[in-house]
Amino acid sequence: MIFDAAGNLYGTTDYGGADGFGTVYELSPVAGGGWTQTVLHSYGNTGDGSFPQGNLVFDAAGNLYGTTYAGGAGSLSDGTVYKLTQSGSTWAETILFSFDGTDGQGPASGLILDGAGNLYGMTSAGGPSGGGVAFEVTP
Repeated sequence: MIFDAAGNLYGTTDYGGADGFGTVYELSPVAGGGWTQTVLHSYGNTGDGSFPQGNLVFDAAGNLYGTTYAGGAGSLSDGTVYKLTQSGSTWAETILFSFDGTDGQGPASGLILDGAGNLYGMTSAGGPSGGGVAFEVTP
């Protein structure tokens, strides 16, 4: 999970949501104790990915970045790198990269964001030897 400057927590669930393929959510503190949950994105078994895993990262503009273990473009649906952008009270997802197995499969480690906006992570399988890859996604 990751905090924002206002003290809200953000995280993912592997399962659940509207279609059962996971969510990205926000927990906001409630005065007097407790938390309020808001689902920012609910995954289906479609091109937007499924089974989000690993840590989330924020950029300086407040966009969230993460990975899904499966789903994405193509017939194999080997996972995605995504960005969630807030506009008012809604969040929109953009797929930055879809894995196809030859370039990695099943990103589950989460992401690291550098100062130039590059995202780094690892997959658990796929790539030339089938044992996974370290990857970079550039703006």
